[in-house]
Amino acid sequence: MSDTQPISKSIAVTRQTMQGLLPIQDSFDLIQRDIRVGGRDSSFYFIDGMIKDEVMLKLMDSVMKVQPDAMPQDATTFSQNHIPYIEVDILGDFDQILRNILSGVLVLFIDGYETGIAIDCRTYPARSVEEPEKDKSLRGSKDGFVETVVFDTALIRRRIRDPHLVMEMLEVGNSSRSDVVLCYMKNLVNQDLLANVRAKIEAIKTTDLCMNQQSLAEALVGSRWYNPFPKFKFSERPDTAAACIMEGKLAILVDNSPAAMILPTSILDMIEEANDYYFPAWTSLYLKISRAIILFLTVFLTPVFLLLMQNPQWIPSSLEFVAVKDIVNIPLAYQLLILELAIDGLRLAALNTPSMLSTPLSVFAGLVLGEFSVRSGWFNSEVMLYMAFVAIANYTQPNFELGYAVKFMRMILLILTASFDWPGFIAGCLLLIILLCTNKTLSGRNYLNIKQN
Repeated sequence: MSDTQPISKSIAVTRQTMQGLLPIQDSFDLIQRDIRVGGRDSSFYFIDGMIKDEVMLKLMDSVMKVQPDAMPQDATTFSQNHIPYIEVDILGDFDQILRNILSGVLVLFIDGYETGIAIDCRTYPARSVEEPEKDKSLRGSKDGFVETVVFDTALIRRRIRDPHLVMEMLEVGNSSRSDVVLCYMKNLVNQDLLANVRAKIEAIKTTDLCMNQQSLAEALVGSRWYNPFPKFKFSERPDTAAACIMEGKLAILVDNSPAAMILPTSILDMIEEANDYYFPAWTSLYLKISRAIILFLTVFLTPVFLLLMQNPQWIPSSLEFVAVKDIVNIPLAYQLLILELAIDGLRLAALNTPSMLSTPLSVFAGLVLGEFSVRSGWFNSEVMLYMAFVAIANYTQPNFELGYAVKFMRMILLILTASFDWPGFIAGCLLLIILLCTNKTLSGRNYLNIKQN
């Protein structure tokens, strides 16, 4: 049976059709509530847990008071006269009916009407809009996006009270039918970029967006596994998203995801954070330069150190103190690569450690792994120092994906330098430049290009 068929005027036929389309008898949360409205058989269909009981009682009380002689000839007039609610729509086929019911909308069928009355009185379980853990601001607002897209659009709308702000709703996924919202300023956004993104989203053929924005990103840009650098900027802060929208950028919100996907994106956008908007210009410039320098050191500090240790004659006399004096059993390259994995192991352990134990275990791990690994002859103290800097410096970057892209490039540089000495180091630098220059975002814009194409 096709779910695009029109709705019958007979409520008996409609109930039979709904029984075939929805597993009402098998699913406890799919509710069919049969009542009498104006002397006619009627049925409510909704999902338990997405409708407030108080709202449901008031709606039932209102429609059950309608007298038979007051029943209009069509559902539109009925909704205008007897539905005491704001968001009401008239649906004409079962495809729209199913989409709305499974999204949490209440639908009413009345015998004699060949349409359904959709009443959007849904409510989703949602957490409070507290500040995100990863993207904190010293002086900015303390709210953040949540998993309900309607709340997220309201947080942006609260900051931009301009009639040019557009919240365009799209739908992706044959099964999940996830809500995707394009947020942009109609008078500022690049129209070619907007049309391109809209066309790509509408052309997506997938069953669901099980991983929300990550699934959407992969569907939009395709498989480019060879390039680890991120192609989107994500932010969990509504003030950052609003500021980007006011700059003419496009923000994409996905229901069930507490973040905004922002594009177009360049490398400068990736190292930008919320504090840059709240501090004076000189302070913001200093912070950006500091993050850029630290990002550069994060990539090249340990590979350059390894290169110099393999070629000690290159070390100037003023920097002879950086040379490794102690001889241990493990080569420097292996030490650096082992510590790269150890740092990720500690990070994963911290994520899975109960909060009450995280601090004492971190101190214990730092003492044991740091002090005794040097004394036992596994690692040089200089290697531990440089890797400690790299581990801490990774957290100076607000973009998590960029941090891991930098880590992968640093490991590639270490492997090439250890294998081929300075030719390998140069080859690794060239590979880094090539990946940056060829990493095109969804807009088709070069990753290193600051201006819009």
